[in-house]
Amino acid sequence: MPTPFPGMDPYLERPGIWGEVHTRLIVAIADALAARLRPTYFVGVEQRTYLALLKPDDFAGIPDVFVFQPAWMGRASAAPAYANGGRPLLAEIPMPEEVVERFLEIRNVQTAEVVTVIELLSPANKSNPTGRQEYNDKRQKVLSSKTNLIEIDLLRGGESPPLYWRQEQQCDYRIVVSRAWQRPHVDVYCIGLRQPLPSIPVPLRRSESEPSLELNQLLHDLYDRAGYDLSVDYRQPPSPPLSDSDTVWADALLKRVPGTSESAGDF
Repeated sequence: MPTPFPGMDPYLERPGIWGEVHTRLIVAIADALAARLRPTYFVGVEQRTYLALLKPDDFAGIPDVFVFQPAWMGRASAAPAYANGGRPLLAEIPMPEEVVERFLEIRNVQTAEVVTVIELLSPANKSNPTGRQEYNDKRQKVLSSKTNLIEIDLLRGGESPPLYWRQEQQCDYRIVVSRAWQRPHVDVYCIGLRQPLPSIPVPLRRSESEPSLELNQLLHDLYDRAGYDLSVDYRQPPSPPLSDSDTVWADALLKRVPGTSESAGDF
């Protein structure tokens, strides 16, 4: 069953789902471009690795500090002790976790020179201090070079990488296309939840034509192939939550989904 949303499905942003979507979409983009760019260019799936203190909001299943209530505290006859020497609580201390993030590099086959980097942002890039710093450092190196950058942000939560607008815009999702020869000017696609994702140009060399990346079709095809309709619960609200007006819109949209008796607006 296809996604009921015309563009990005906000239910795919949920922790525990987005990590898989990110990996699948990176590979789908690479496969779509590879056939069109050969034999001049090669599309490589690259990765960076770093250590970060992660919170549950950054990645599902990775704990921060959790305090558990021992069984004795629930008994009426037992009183908690706060002074030294009292019964301890059980907790977990935050430990650095290894973060692996994948991105794409388009390289010239003859020279191995990287002409374009394609980034698909992860929660750590927007919500974790270490992840933001790691990404912004990498971003700045690309922007200081002769390499083009495509930055795809399909996450509503967290803090987006810096961008100086001539007129501030409110975007649910954002795609930045930065051609090396046009900097500091960039093209920004500001996308609302109710809109399809745009087809975006992929810059190569200045004199070369720019193939189009059909992002909306890629994402919707991926949704179908992966069978996300079986793992997404449209009876629950998405995470992060929608605005009031988008909740009303999504509520009407999801009432048409088979097997969904309750919608996001009912919670």
